[in-house]
Amino acid sequence: MHVPTDIIFGSGKVKELHKQQLPGKKAMVVTSNGKSTKANGYLATVEAELGQAGVATVLFDRVEANPLKSTVMAGAAFAKDNGCDFVVALGGGSVMDAAKVMAFMARNDGDVWDYIAGGTGKAQPRRHEPLPLVCVTTTAGTGSEADAYGVISNDETNEKIGFLADFPVLSIVDPELMLSVPAKFTAYQGFDALFHSTECYISSAANAMSDMYALTAIENVGRYLARAVADGNDLEAREHVAFGNTLSGVVMTLASCTAEHSLEHAMSAYHHALPHGAGLIMISKAFYEYFIERHACDERFVRMAQVMGMAGATKPEDFITALVKLQEACGVADLKMSEYGIKPEEFDTLAKNARETMGGLFLGNPCELDHEGCVEILRKSYK
Repeated sequence: MHVPTDIIFGSGKVKELHKQQLPGKKAMVVTSNGKSTKANGYLATVEAELGQAGVATVLFDRVEANPLKSTVMAGAAFAKDNGCDFVVALGGGSVMDAAKVMAFMARNDGDVWDYIAGGTGKAQPRRHEPLPLVCVTTTAGTGSEADAYGVISNDETNEKIGFLADFPVLSIVDPELMLSVPAKFTAYQGFDALFHSTECYISSAANAMSDMYALTAIENVGRYLARAVADGNDLEAREHVAFGNTLSGVVMTLASCTAEHSLEHAMSAYHHALPHGAGLIMISKAFYEYFIERHACDERFVRMAQVMGMAGATKPEDFITALVKLQEACGVADLKMSEYGIKPEEFDTLAKNARETMGGLFLGNPCELDHEGCVEILRKSYK
């Protein structure tokens, strides 16, 4: 097990950033292209903390909800042009993912797709170590503060692929920075965190260590997400969801997600306005039913239902009951693909794209999932 990131967790911990051992003297601070980090004072707080530590900063505030290759390359060039010796990601999963790849490309020549292993990527080995990365997460969704992966989209080829960059050297997980996340996005992000662990728990790569983290993450997200959605100022709920999310990031370094993520990446590669968590929610019921119907790992579905709150669960279908109940409680049970422009005639293309770009995750499925099975999951999920 190798998860080398120093993680500082707890409410108010962002104010301790200046006390940490930071990896340089000039940082590129990366944020989204939205207004929230500035409007809520998070950017000013982090810049002040870095200043107190004697670190100079420059700001790159252009990251999209689904980070594009062109934006990542622009960020890497910005870091080089400004002589930055480390990167600070302030934001959610998209920002942290993009910052990881920017840090990588700031030290490696060529185009990021030269190093991508999947789809049209050239899978070249890294030549130089990336710039060090510090993460200050403002959402509970991707677990990116605790893993080495960054997911980016190539809008020229309609590919959305996870890229092995490097672990952050330091991550601050402060649930107080998550109080301002709107209910809808709290739900989307929370289900992304949940599915990282549910996928890894049923994965063919699951092991004793990943199981320990996964079940604890599922319990924390499953039992507290609805509260965080209902009342964004419920700090106890935010803390539990954030804890589950960070554990889910660790789980992904110990096991493997499944094709649920491959399928969603295909959906949002073609439809960039689709939030990743929303896409996962849309296909989740049909995806897990596929493996339950084939009795791929019955006891694991029972155990997940139990930790989500169904203490008396005895059959794998109970997991679907618990999952749907949580989606209903969070107000996301009726999300529609059609509202994001997805059409049934695309399903064959999306299923093909999922396997071509992130086929490695299909190896994590607990039993065989062929092309027709992928199309059927999309068809059953369509509204």
